[in-house]
Amino acid sequence: MSLFLLLLLVALVLGVVGLAAEGLFYLFVIGALVLVADLVLAGVLIGRRGRPAR
Repeated sequence: MSLFLLLLLVALVLGVVGLAAEGLFYLFVIGALVLVADLVLAGVLIGRRGRPAR
């Protein structure tokens, strides 16, 4: 859970800095990619937790 929150915070900071600073749009793109990776990670973790053990 803490990894999810850390990656979410990093994505948010990179996105804000990338949009606010002129010429640093690549930081926004990196932040968006980190956000997508974070959501995939959360989906995988929730998917594993939802299945009953055999």
